Amino acid sequence: MAQKSEIEWTDATWNPVTGCTKVGPGCDNCYAERFAERWRGIVGHPYEQGFDLTLWPSRLKQPTLWKKPRMIFVNSMSDLFHKDIDRVFVDQVFDAMEAADWHVYQVLTKRSSLMRNYVRKRYEGGQVPRHIWLGVSVEDAAHSSRIEYLKQINSDARFISFEPLLGPIEDVDLQGVAWAIVGGESGPRARPMEEGWARKIRDLCDRDDVAFFFKQWGGARPKSGGRLLDGEEWNGFPWQVVPEPMLRALQPEDA
Repeated sequence: MAQKSEIEWTDATWNPVTGCTKVGPGCDNCYAERFAERWRGIVGHPYEQGFDLTLWPSRLKQPTLWKKPRMIFVNSMSDLFHKDIDRVFVDQVFDAMEAADWHVYQVLTKRSSLMRNYVRKRYEGGQVPRHIWLGVSVEDAAHSSRIEYLKQINSDARFISFEPLLGPIEDVDLQGVAWAIVGGESGPRARPMEEGWARKIRDLCDRDDVAFFFKQWGGARPKSGGRLLDGEEWNGFPWQVVPEPMLRALQPEDA
């Protein structure tokens, strides 16, 4: 069964793939690698293989077993568009998401061009199903080209995770993006995030009508610095792209 998540912007995680390799500075202190490597060599543990790239066909049917609608972060412990994952298996993951369509799936990648190419081919230029949200991770201005690849995908539910935010983001055009999440790095070697970087993204979101979610300042632990930006919590969420009939199940009464 998928695992209940402590990540503020999702309900649960589902990992049909685990393990990955580094593609940029945002990967340097990867929390998933740090967690998985603790268990390397422990026979019978799900991470006996550490953070080596591993496919889990036995987990493909897990979403169908969860009857209540949930926001599901897909592959919190990997990247579905890693170049060494066979496209046939990626097809199977998408098949599973399409079959259990009462959930909302959040698919996040740093390999933005591979995601764009895959979904263009799968949906033949048509729109990605509304319950499958596709996003990119962007840690600094040098990697903001991932946003342009994201915007080339035919979807209303595009999102960006600026986490860990390691540097300022330029005056990028966020029009067509539904949601932006900002967070500082956490862990024993956490690199600090400056207030001005987070404010800049908040202001860009306000300009381009993007829901803005401020996750954390980070530090030694995820909660070390709290969640307040300029004395407020920012819990923006793109309700306008949540498909029916899931909206009532996911939306709080006061939203």
